[in-house]
Amino acid sequence: MSPSTFYIISDSVGETAELMTKAALSQFKNSEIRIQRIPYVDDVATIKETVLTAKETNGMIAYTLVKPELRKYISELSHEHEVVALDFLGPLLTELENHIGEAPVLQPGLVHKLDEDYYKRIEAIEFAVKYDDGRDAKGILKADLVLLGVSRTSKTPLSQFLAHKKLKVANVPLVPEVEPPEELFQVRPEKCIGLSISAEKLNHIRTERLKSLGLDGSANYATENRIQEEIDYFNKVVDKIGCRTVDVSTKAVEETANAILDEIKTTY
Repeated sequence: MSPSTFYIISDSVGETAELMTKAALSQFKNSEIRIQRIPYVDDVATIKETVLTAKETNGMIAYTLVKPELRKYISELSHEHEVVALDFLGPLLTELENHIGEAPVLQPGLVHKLDEDYYKRIEAIEFAVKYDDGRDAKGILKADLVLLGVSRTSKTPLSQFLAHKKLKVANVPLVPEVEPPEELFQVRPEKCIGLSISAEKLNHIRTERLKSLGLDGSANYATENRIQEEIDYFNKVVDKIGCRTVDVSTKAVEETANAILDEIKTTY
């Protein structure tokens, strides 16, 4: 009789053992074994109940338990009742201890404990997506940093890069035909960074962009007159705000991000 249920016993959520079990079961075309997790196990009573249930149902067990006494108990009990119980974690811990020469801390669920930095980073990334490209001007007032510049000055990738540094970044495109949001003039100037660029570099970037889209590289978007008009408008807005600028003409995104971080390190 084939096993009906694969019981996953874990002192944490049991996700690791379940994924390993699913990976193994996927190699068997006609397998109808279902998987049942028993998470957050820290007592022998739950282990005993699971072993006896597995015996009655012809089930199998896999377990990820960091405490040696619990691993020992389930090993002995499953052997006594002739239940197959696989230790997914114990042998690996033993080999690592021998190789590293250091005893494990034996604390359940460490892999799932996310520190404060992680949450801040995720929050910043979500913020950058929500307030990208001037989508919602309210983000300007909530941001740690506001980037402003004309089209194709890497505002979006810079916002994402800086978000991984736990900075909430909003970015605002500057277009001569569109009035800048009022919020730009309500925040402290030191919270804003203008992304300046040379006309020659911007012309090259825009021309290549148009070509990649299958469009005429000589379109107004990439003409010298249009580009100079936009740069003049950018300078006008930056002067009005009184914010600092970083020249992105010859910098990769990482270099620009580091330059921005250097500029604002006295602010945060």
